[in-house]
Amino acid sequence: MSSVTQKKGFGAHVWDYLTTVDHKKIAIMYLAAGTLFFAIAGFEALLMRIQLMFPESTFISAGLFNELLTMHGTTMLFLAATPIIFAFMNAVVPLQIGARDVAFPFLNSLGFWLFFIGAVFLHLSFFLGGAPDAGWTSYASLSLYSPGHGIDFYILGLQISGAGTLISGINFIVTIITMRAPGMTFMRMPLFTWTTLVSSSLILFAFPPLTGGLFLMLVDRMFGANFFDHTMGGNTIIWEHLFWIFGHPEVYILVLPAFGLFSEIIPVFARKRLFGYSSMVFATILIGFLGFMVWAHHMFTVGLGATANAIFAVATMAIAVPTGMKVFNWILTIWGGSIKVTVPMLYALGFIPSFVAGGVTGVMQATAPLDYQLHDSYFIVAHFHYVIVGGIVTGLFGSAHFYWPIMFNRALNPKLGMITFWMFFIGFHLTFFIQHFLGLMGMPRRVFTYMGGQGWDLFNFISSIGAIMMGIGVVLLVIDAILSIKSEPVNRRDYWGDGRSLEWAIETPLPFYNFKQTPLIRGYDPYWIEKEEGNKEGMVYAEPLGEIHMPNNSILPFIMSIGMMIAAFGALYSPWGDQVQAGTATGTTPAISLALIIGGLGLTIACMITRSFKDDLGFHVTVDEIEKVEADLAHYRATGNKGGIK
Repeated sequence: MSSVTQKKGFGAHVWDYLTTVDHKKIAIMYLAAGTLFFAIAGFEALLMRIQLMFPESTFISAGLFNELLTMHGTTMLFLAATPIIFAFMNAVVPLQIGARDVAFPFLNSLGFWLFFIGAVFLHLSFFLGGAPDAGWTSYASLSLYSPGHGIDFYILGLQISGAGTLISGINFIVTIITMRAPGMTFMRMPLFTWTTLVSSSLILFAFPPLTGGLFLMLVDRMFGANFFDHTMGGNTIIWEHLFWIFGHPEVYILVLPAFGLFSEIIPVFARKRLFGYSSMVFATILIGFLGFMVWAHHMFTVGLGATANAIFAVATMAIAVPTGMKVFNWILTIWGGSIKVTVPMLYALGFIPSFVAGGVTGVMQATAPLDYQLHDSYFIVAHFHYVIVGGIVTGLFGSAHFYWPIMFNRALNPKLGMITFWMFFIGFHLTFFIQHFLGLMGMPRRVFTYMGGQGWDLFNFISSIGAIMMGIGVVLLVIDAILSIKSEPVNRRDYWGDGRSLEWAIETPLPFYNFKQTPLIRGYDPYWIEKEEGNKEGMVYAEPLGEIHMPNNSILPFIMSIGMMIAAFGALYSPWGDQVQAGTATGTTPAISLALIIGGLGLTIACMITRSFKDDLGFHVTVDEIEKVEADLAHYRATGNKGGIK
C-alpha cells in the first residue's frame, strides 16, 4: 500500500518494513509470510500424496512421512491460514471502520514479528536434527517419547508464534470497539469487521489453554516433570483436553473471518444489500459462543463415557444451526441479484456447496457411534479438508483477487484468475471427495504406505492427481501476483464498481494516514448510501481538515522477537532434557544454555524497559503536509508520474 515519501534505495525499503507500524505494510508482510508457509506446507502435502499414489511405495521413508504429516498440518493452520487472515484484517478493518491505524500500532508490529520468528524457528527443525513427528495435535503419548529435538522445536516455535497471534487478537478487539468513525454503531459495522471482532475474542480465550499445555509439555520434556506421563501419576488425556479446547475454536478463528470476507464479496457482485444482516451478526456471535462447547467431539473414542459423549454430540449438532443460517442468507443475497461473475464471485459460488459438504460430514461425525467407526480413517481427512480448503482457502484466494486493488493499487489478471480457480477447485474435489470413500472402505489415516489389492489403489491414485492439480493452481496464483507488479496501476476508488463499504470510498494509492478527515457514517453500507445520493467523493466528514496524529516506526518489536528466538535455542539445547539424558538428542553445557536463555529474555525485557521509559508520542502531519500529499497523489493518479510517491 502506498504512502508519499521520497524515493528510497533497497536498504531503506528493508529498514522501512523492519520498523514499520503502518497496518497497510504489516498486512503486506503477513500476506507474504503466509504465502511462503502456505507454499511450504503445500509442498509437504504433495510429497505425501506422491508417496501414497501407489501401494507399497518407497518414495519417502516412514519417519520422514510422519515429519511431513506433522509439519503440513501445523504450518497450514498456525503459519499459513492464520497470517493470511491477519493480512486481510490489517488491510481492510481499519479502512472499514474509518480509522487511521489500529489501536496499538507498536503491538501490531510486535505481533507480526513474534509470529514470523516463531515460524522460522519451527522450520529450522528440518535442518537441525529433524522436524516434529507426533502429528499436528502432538498427543502427549507420542510426543513425550519422540527422540531428538523435533517436539521441542514444535513447543517453543508455537509458544513464540502463539504469543504474536494473541497480541494481534487483543489489538483488533480494542481497535474495533474504540476506533470506529462517528455514526458507525455496532449494527452498522460491515460483516468482515464483525467476524474479525468475534474471531479476535476467540483468540483471547482459546490461545491461553494452548499456551498452558505447551508450557506443561515443555517442562515434561526439559526438566523431567510428569504432567502427562501416566506411569508417574500424570494424565496423558489432559493434553488432549487442553489442545482441543484451543483446537476447535481455532477452526472458527479461521473460518469466521472467511465467512466475513464472503459476506463482503457476495453483496458487491450480486449488487444487493446482504440479506438478513442482523441474523448474520447473531449467527456469528452464536458460532463463537458454541465453538467453546464442542471440543470433546474430537475425543469420542477416548472413553469419556456416554453422558459426556451425548452432551458434546448435541452441542456439535447445535452449532450447525447458525452456520446454516449464514448459508441461507448468502443464497438469498444472490437470489434475485444482478449477478456479475468475477473471479472473487466464482470463489464465493464454489465455496457454498464445498463448505456445506464439509459441514454435512461434520454433523455425521457428531453422532458418536458413527464417529467411533469413522475415527482415524480417511473420512476424517476428507471432512476436515472440505471445511478448511472449501471454507477458508477459497475465502483467502477469492479475497486476494477482491482486495488486491486496495492493497497494491494493482489488479490480478481475471483470465489467469479463472484458470487458477478451475484448476484448484477441480483438483480440490478430486483430491478429497474420493477420500470419503477411502475412509468408508477402511483406509486408516496417517499411514505412510498400504498393501495393494484392498480396493484403495485407484482412489489413492486419483486423489494424488487432484493434489497435483491443486499445486498447479497455487503456482498459477503466485505467478499472477508476481505479474501484477508490472500491470497498470488502478488509481481509482471502487475498483469493482459496486463497492458498498467504506474501504471502497478511498482512492488508491492510499495516503499513509488513510483518511484526511474522519468520515461520518450515515448507515449500513455507507459508501453505497453516498453513491445513491450522488456524492462523488464517496463520504461525508465528521470534522474539518486538521492536524493528524500518527505513530512513529520502531525497530524494538523485531529485536524483542529475536531475543525470544535466542532464548528458545537456549531452552532447546538444555542439558536437562529427557531426550538429551536418554542420548537421543544433543545438548549443550548448563552455562551456555542458561546464557542463551537469560541473554535472549534479557534482550527482550531490555527492549520492553526501553519502550516503557521512552515517551514515544508519535508525530503530527500538518494541514499543509496533508494538502501536499493529496496534491502529489492526485498528480500521480492523473499522469502516472510518481514524482515523490513510492
